[in-house]
Amino acid sequence: MPLNRRKFLEKSAVTGAGVALTGAVGAPGAQAAEAREGERGVKRYAFTVLGTTDLHGNVFNWDYFTDQEFDDKNHNDVGLAKVSTLVNRVREEKGHRNTLLIDAGDTIQGTQLSYYYAKVDPITAEGGPVHPMAQAMNAMGYDAAALGNHEFNYGIPVLRKFEQQCRFPLLGANALDAKTLRPAFAPYSMHRLRTPFGRDVKVAVLGLTNPGIAIWDKANVQGKMTFPGLEEQAAKWVPKLRSMGADVVIVSAHSGSSGTSSYGDQLPYIENAAGLVAEQVPGIDAILVGHAHTEIPEYFVTNKKTGKQVVLSEPLKWGQRLTLFDFELVWEKGCWKVEKVGAQVLNSNTVEEDPKIVRLLSDEHEKVVAYVNQVIGTNAAEMTSAEAPYKDVPIIDLINRIQADTVKQALAGTEHAALPVLSQAACFSRSARIPAGEVTIRDVAGLYVFENTLEARLMTGAQMKAYLEFSANYFVQTAPGAPVDPAKLTNANGTPDYNYDVVSGLAYEIDIAKPAGSRLTNVRFEGQPLADDAKFVFAVNNYRANGGGNFPHVAAARLLWSNSEEIRNTMIAWVKAKGSIDPAEFAAVDWKLTRNGTPVF
Repeated sequence: MPLNRRKFLEKSAVTGAGVALTGAVGAPGAQAAEAREGERGVKRYAFTVLGTTDLHGNVFNWDYFTDQEFDDKNHNDVGLAKVSTLVNRVREEKGHRNTLLIDAGDTIQGTQLSYYYAKVDPITAEGGPVHPMAQAMNAMGYDAAALGNHEFNYGIPVLRKFEQQCRFPLLGANALDAKTLRPAFAPYSMHRLRTPFGRDVKVAVLGLTNPGIAIWDKANVQGKMTFPGLEEQAAKWVPKLRSMGADVVIVSAHSGSSGTSSYGDQLPYIENAAGLVAEQVPGIDAILVGHAHTEIPEYFVTNKKTGKQVVLSEPLKWGQRLTLFDFELVWEKGCWKVEKVGAQVLNSNTVEEDPKIVRLLSDEHEKVVAYVNQVIGTNAAEMTSAEAPYKDVPIIDLINRIQADTVKQALAGTEHAALPVLSQAACFSRSARIPAGEVTIRDVAGLYVFENTLEARLMTGAQMKAYLEFSANYFVQTAPGAPVDPAKLTNANGTPDYNYDVVSGLAYEIDIAKPAGSRLTNVRFEGQPLADDAKFVFAVNNYRANGGGNFPHVAAARLLWSNSEEIRNTMIAWVKAKGSIDPAEFAAVDWKLTRNGTPVF
C-alpha cells in the first residue's frame, strides 16, 4: 500500500446533551452465562465494563524517541494494539453484548505519532488524514471516552476534528461553553445491554474532565470554555441520569483520587477529585479514574450520604493495563439493582499486538518513524539526562540556551531588550540522549516530551530566590556525613522530575542537609550576590507560567511575550538553523548540591 494513503470515515459529529447508544454493543459474540434465573425465579444479569486511560498517543509497543520497542524496568508494554487483544479475549469470554469499552482521557497527545497528525500532517487539513487514535479506537469498538486535559494541547479545532472522526462520543460534563455555560461536549452517554428477561439494563457513562485545563491550556480555552469542579457537576448530572432510568451509573473521570491539586489555590476546584466525587455524590456505582498515571486495580470509597461502597479503578498509563469492572445485577421490585461490583486490571505485556490494529496503522507508524529519524545536525559530544535530577548537566543547559536565545530575539528592539534573560528547564526524561555525531529529530524531541510553549515573564531577584527555594523541595533532606544514594535523593513527597526546575543565568547552591524552605544559598548573578530588586526576563514554559506545579510568583508575573510554537519544535528549528551543537559553547556548572557548604558530588 502507498505510504501516504488516506482513510476516511463516515461519522457525524456528536451533538446535544447526551448520546444514546442502543442495543447490543457489536455482534452478539459468545453466549456467556451472563443471565440466570435462580431460586424462586430471582433474575440475575452480569456484564463487564472495560476501561483505559492516559493512552497518550500510544498505538504500538514502540518508543519513537529511542526508535525501538518500548521497555521499562518492570518490562511493561504499551499501546492500543496490545489492549485490543485483551479486549477481544474478554469479549470472547463474556460475550460482546455483555461488555462496554470506555476511556478516561488524554488520548491525542504524548508520542511523535500523535504529534505528527496534529502538526506535521494535521487532521485539520482539507482532505487530511484520520487520526491514528480515532482509527484504532473505532476499530476496537469504544463506546465512550472522557476528555483529558491534554486533549486541548493542540487547540480546539484539532480536538473538534478528532471528535468528528470518532465513532463514539467524547464526554465532558464540566467542559462548558464560556458564554452560555452549557456543556460544550456531550456530558454523558446512555447504553442498553439486552438481557433475556425482557427489560434491558440501562448503563449511563458520565464524563468529567480536569479543571486544570483552565490553567494549563489557558491560551487555547480562555474566553471559549470554562471548567467547573467535578463534584459540583457530578451532583448535577447523576440524579438526572437516574431519573432518565439509568440502572447503573459509571463515571469516567480524568482526575486522580488523591484529593490534591498541583496548582494550589489558583483554582477553586480540586485537580484530583475522583475520590471526593465517590464520597460526596450519591448514585454512582463505579469510577474509572485517570490523569494521575498510577495503577489502582480496585479501591473502595464509602459515600457519606448513603453509606454505599463505590469502586474506583485506574489502569496504568499508555495502555499498560486494562481495567475490568465486573457487575452483577439482580431484578428487584421492577428494576435492575447492582448487587455486586468489583474491579481488576489486566497487564498488556501478557499478550501479543492485535494483527488487525497492526495492519490498520502500519503505514502511519512507518511514516512517523521515517520523520523522526531525519538528520537535522551534528553534535560534538554526547549528552545524556541520566544525572540531570541531581547534577547540572549539558543536556539541560541546551534547553535553557535555546529558550534564552529565542526570548532575546523576540524581545529585540523592545523596552525590555536590555534586561538579562534567565531560563528554566526540568528533566522530563532520565533516558534522554543526544549522541555525538549525527542528530535526528527524535534525539531533540526526546529531550522535550511535552507540548509546552514558551513565554517571557518579568521577575525580580527576590522572586527568583523564592522560585528556586520552592524548587529545592524536590530533594530528600540528607544529613552531613550520611551516605548519598542518588536513587533515593530526589522526588521528595512525590514531587515528579518535571516539577524540579533549574535556572540558567544564575549561580546557586542547594544545601540538602537543611530542611525544605531554607536550602538555597550563595545565589549570584554575574559573580555578585543577587539583589532582591534586580529585574529579569524569565524564559518559562506555559505549564509553569500558568500555575502548573504551583511555583511562587511566576503565574502573577507580568507577561512580556509568548507564542504558540511548541518548545520542542523551537529546539528542532534551532538545531537545524545552526547545523551543529557543541556543548563547550553553553555547558556550565551553575548550580550544585551541598551539605554545609561541601559539594555532594
